[in-house]
Parts: sequence; C-alpha cells; structure tokens
Amino acid sequence: MRTIGLFSGSGSLEAGLEAGGHECLMLCEVSEPARRVLASRFPGVPVAHDVSDLARLPSCDLLAAGFPCQDLSLSGGKAGFDGARSGLVREIFRLIDANPVPNVLLENVPNLVRLNGGRWAGALADAFEERGYRWAYRIVDARCALPQRRERFFMLASRVLDPSEVLFGDEVPPPSAPFEIGRDPVGFYWTRGASGLGWAPHCTPPIQGGSAKGIPSGPAVLLPDGRVVKIGLRDAERLQGMRAGGTEAAGGEAARWRIVGNAVAEPVAEWIGRRLSCHGRPEGLSTRPFGGAETAWPQAASGGPGGGRMRVAAGPLPFWRPRGGLETYLRDAEPLSARATRGFLARAARGRMNFVPGFIEAVRSHLEAVERAAGGWDLFDAAA
Repeated sequence: MRTIGLFSGSGSLEAGLEAGGHECLMLCEVSEPARRVLASRFPGVPVAHDVSDLARLPSCDLLAAGFPCQDLSLSGGKAGFDGARSGLVREIFRLIDANPVPNVLLENVPNLVRLNGGRWAGALADAFEERGYRWAYRIVDARCALPQRRERFFMLASRVLDPSEVLFGDEVPPPSAPFEIGRDPVGFYWTRGASGLGWAPHCTPPIQGGSAKGIPSGPAVLLPDGRVVKIGLRDAERLQGMRAGGTEAAGGEAARWRIVGNAVAEPVAEWIGRRLSCHGRPEGLSTRPFGGAETAWPQAASGGPGGGRMRVAAGPLPFWRPRGGLETYLRDAEPLSARATRGFLARAARGRMNFVPGFIEAVRSHLEAVERAAGGWDLFDAAA
C-alpha cells in the first residue's frame, strides 16, 4: 500500500509499516526537531509542516496518524477531543472528507477507551460509520516483541477490507513469567515512589518523553546483580525498536527524549503492516454486542455502518517474538546516582505503597554500593 503519515513524530509508525511491505509517500509534522529526524530517516519523502494547512491529501491507500494524546492520557487534562491537542483528530476527518482514503490507521494511548466512559472511542466509531467505514480497534502491548510494557490503542477503518481480519487474526495467551528479586531484572520509574512505580518485571515501564520530576529521563532497572541503572537515550531508542542513535538529528537530549517517548514501538507497526498484506478471518475469538450503559469501551471491538458493535475477546499480545532480553538493550545505562536513589527511597518511605519483598532492601544496597565506590562523594550526582 501507498501510505501517508500525519503527526509523524519520529516516523516510527511509518517505518514499521514500511518494514511490513508498504511505501511511504508523504509525512506531516510540525515540530522542527522531529522534522529533522524524519528527513534523516526518510530521505526524499516530502514532509508537510502543519496538518491544519493541508487542503487535500495526495492519492494513497492508507492514512496513518498517531494523533496527539495529551488530552487523553492519564497524566493529561482529560479534555478528550475538546482539548486543543487531541482535538486535532478532527483534521484527519476533514482531510478524508476532502479526498476519501480507502484505509485509515489511528494510534493513541489506551486511556482513550476508558476516558469519560469511552466517549471518545465512541466518537471515532461514529465518525467512521458516518463516512461508510467499517472499523476495528485493539489495545496492543509492545511486550510482544520488546522488553517494554507499552500498551497502545490501534484503530483500523476501511472501505475496502474487513479491519477485524487485520487486527484480530493473531492471538497468543500471556506467557508465564515467574519473577524473583535477585534473579530477574525489573524496571520502575525512579522519579516516582510515593503513589506509583511503573513496576515492570522482565521489562521497563513505558518510555516517556518527560518524568514526574519534569526532567527528560528514562526509567530505572534493578538488575539481578543488585545494581540499579538508569536507561540511556540510545537504550530507549532500542526499546522502541529503533536504531540506536536514530533521533540524533533532533539535536538536544530533551527534544530526543520527547520524540522517543512519543514514538510507536516499530515491531508492532510492522506486524500491522504485514497483516494488511496477508489478513484472514480470525478463528476462536468470542464476540458479543455491547452498548448502552457502558462505563468504558472494551479493550478490543469492531463495528461498521448498520452492522452493530461487537466486543472482541482479543488480548494485548497478538504474537510473542521477543527480540532479546532486557539486559541486551541496556548498553548505555548508567548507575542511578546516590542523590536520585535517596530521593526515590524518601518518596517510597512517605507513601503508602506495598513493595515486592526485597525490592526496597535491594535499592538500599545499591545506594550503599554507590556511596562506597565514590568514597563518600557521589560521582553521579550531576546525572540525577
């Protein structure tokens, strides 16, 4: 398929689709650092500046758009499509009204199906049905390919194929993954501790463009050998399925963290791309109608004009092909500084969270080791 990308950011959604066998014709991104990344990753592909300035789209087979999530995320203002950022989704429908596109792929945060009782998921379904599109969506976790817990909402709408055959054709049960402190790595947000942790055995919590402390930084990982490390920017790129250094064209670290934190896990986009080329009717997945007094929309669903809306029993793991364990991605990680470790432990002590037995003790042991290695002076304080 010939694809066009809107709100392209790092280009990870489009790069994944290309890896799945499709051709990118055009991109659109307003952020200058991200535009530099796109120019480096997609040489020769035109990059439009502002989606609001586009009058029409060139002819294409698929429009892909990871539209802004700030008004939909748990940490955002929760204004939904009434917000200035997430409300830009209306530009997508303006453009397909001007020049209809056979297929549309949307990506966003999973809170979209829960916020305001699923109001915004319903708004998307309504908008597509009014335009004659069948649709399906599914929450997919990047853990199916990468050691990062990262669930994202993917919605495919089409006038020419059955989106259910693309998004629901693959399904695996969650793998058994026993965990033990001192034997297995575990990721967590070192900037939290009082009321949240992002606990992620065998992987990291979602890579973010910022942190609770307002500084660009990756999560921490407690390794089996007792060290607590803070993942590096190049590690974060690897954990999104990108090439390490793939966002260097953006310039400064703050811009790069923001771009990487907003990226789509490329192996997930590649899976969607391959399913678009080779789709088939899903087998063994139960469905049932939904609607009415729902407190939230389901994790997976499908519908279309006049066809009713169905809840689909599809989990977040369409496949399970991990590309190496977590420690193989951490080539640029640094020890969490004594200052940062003390801050985390202080927040944990003030809060009311229950931690896995042995976790806090392991973090304290890391602090003692860092202080001993520094001879009383913390070599890593500047990186805290």
